[in-house]
Amino acid sequence: MSAPLIRALAAAAALLPALFISTIGRALPGEGEGARHAIAMHGDPALPVDFKHLPYANPDAPKGGRLVIGFQGAFDSLNPFNLKAGSAAQGINTNIYQTLMVRSTDEPFTLYGLLAESIQTDDARSWVAFRLNPKARFSDGKPVTSADVRFSWELLRKRGRPQHRASFNRVREVATPDAQTIRFDLAESDDRELPMNIALMPILPAHAVNLDRFDDSTLEFPLGSGPYVLKDIKPGEILRLERNKDYWAKDLPIHRGMFNFDEIRIEYFRDVASFYEALRAGVIDYRDETNPTRWLTGYDFPAIQQGKIVKQSLPLGGAKGMQGFAFNTRRDIFKDVRVREALNYMFDFQWINKNLYGGLYRRTKSFFDETELASTGSPANDRERALLAQWPGAVRADILEGKWAPPESDGSGRDRSNARKALALLREAGWTIREGVLQRKGEAFLFEVMVQDRNQERLALNFAESLRRIGIEVRVRTVDQVQYQRRRQKFDFDMMMGLWVASNSPGNEQRNRWSSAAAKMESSFNLAGAASPALDELITQIVASADKQDFLAAVRAFDRVLLSGFYIIPLFHAPDQWFAHASGLKRPDHLPGYASPLFGATLDTWWRETP
Repeated sequence: MSAPLIRALAAAAALLPALFISTIGRALPGEGEGARHAIAMHGDPALPVDFKHLPYANPDAPKGGRLVIGFQGAFDSLNPFNLKAGSAAQGINTNIYQTLMVRSTDEPFTLYGLLAESIQTDDARSWVAFRLNPKARFSDGKPVTSADVRFSWELLRKRGRPQHRASFNRVREVATPDAQTIRFDLAESDDRELPMNIALMPILPAHAVNLDRFDDSTLEFPLGSGPYVLKDIKPGEILRLERNKDYWAKDLPIHRGMFNFDEIRIEYFRDVASFYEALRAGVIDYRDETNPTRWLTGYDFPAIQQGKIVKQSLPLGGAKGMQGFAFNTRRDIFKDVRVREALNYMFDFQWINKNLYGGLYRRTKSFFDETELASTGSPANDRERALLAQWPGAVRADILEGKWAPPESDGSGRDRSNARKALALLREAGWTIREGVLQRKGEAFLFEVMVQDRNQERLALNFAESLRRIGIEVRVRTVDQVQYQRRRQKFDFDMMMGLWVASNSPGNEQRNRWSSAAAKMESSFNLAGAASPALDELITQIVASADKQDFLAAVRAFDRVLLSGFYIIPLFHAPDQWFAHASGLKRPDHLPGYASPLFGATLDTWWRETP
């Protein structure tokens, strides 16, 4: 073959629509070049195109029976997608509403086709196209089409949750050449995660959504394409889901061995005591336990002794995430980072863990603890330092060198050394003790901690008592679930407990938690009001990273900036998941490697042994 001919063929190849990236699974038989069954954020999907089932699902699980499961709180809406979804009923997503692709929790971040049977994109991920499964149907029998996908995208980018708006508004253009194909132009987004966020978009039926009431809390029954339909409810208390015998995807490998119960009954409990007693009495079939004292002393009741209820503790894989007391830095009292660090010294984890929790917890040190993503314990490498060089002072020297850790006390409950360190920082920030009261310019240091249950109240009261030792007055206020969500969404609090579940492949969800834009966006999860150019740019670096090492450097640098800001007081985490269940319920032996919690909200992979 001559050199001119080779050059001509190369030029012609350059005019093809795109080259398809190596991080997408192998081509599907009989489909156009580049159509793939799966996509991974980094590396290759673990499962081949002809996989039979997810590793953590039992393909031989029997169908039938009823599952009764509980949640604490209440609900006032069946719409989980609008801004008023803080008290939306659980169990609707996944069971009723479905997405184009679904995540395998046995991998850090890999998606496999569901409503979309294939995905295409280019090396830069500047566009993404989905080919819908022609068998896909809503539960009323109408087909799921590209028009429904486009409708869902347009609705959620304008009127959906903050995370939907943030992602979907970065789409430049959408094309629907036929009923089964939709393509999103993502040029200029510089976001390699965006195609995956679009793939996780819930698909709503264009013919059945009430647009006039979409922004409101509503108890209108939802219509989706999932394995269950909602049969009836008792507002705020009970939902009953029934398995759709005509579910279009029941034989797909992605769902083989899943959604096995004929009926799922979800009961809501106003307080933790009644929730616990419901398990003891056999009213519900499953309960996760989060109270270590109850776990140590409260699970020796007759039903367990008789073998009717099984108690289990299983190791949690993946990043442990962060739970902590969040400072609302929108409040003047918490604007100074020295004040925030000072209050960190007054949280006595050693005493609390021993005396309140039986020593079962570990102190959380990073927003991505116990993974390679965590920055603590090791100095920043050259890639991290290069990223951080443009923001001098954004990371403290001890955190940059990996030498920082949450303060340790002597375990006495009255550690004087930590109290002295706290007072020294407070003096630097202009606060001094006069007549036993910490004050600045005649104003006492006073704030409120908002909590939602007795467990949070107990911990907050202990922390408040520690702070009184240095002249700070803390009021702990317990509010009901609805008021709690409304105040959280409007950032109407001084301090509250927050939970930041860690992804093993962090990305755009961090915008909703820590970006400057989210700090001003009602209902976002930027509880602290963090607004830092370093955080904003590092989130951009995280989602733009094509190379695994660049990705790790960006995440670790991001972790260091968050820790240096002292936006929260880190609490602790359990290394295991504690739960109890009716003995008739069974689960697969294989546990997903990156799931936390280990099982879906309604035990998607479980079954009843004798339906």
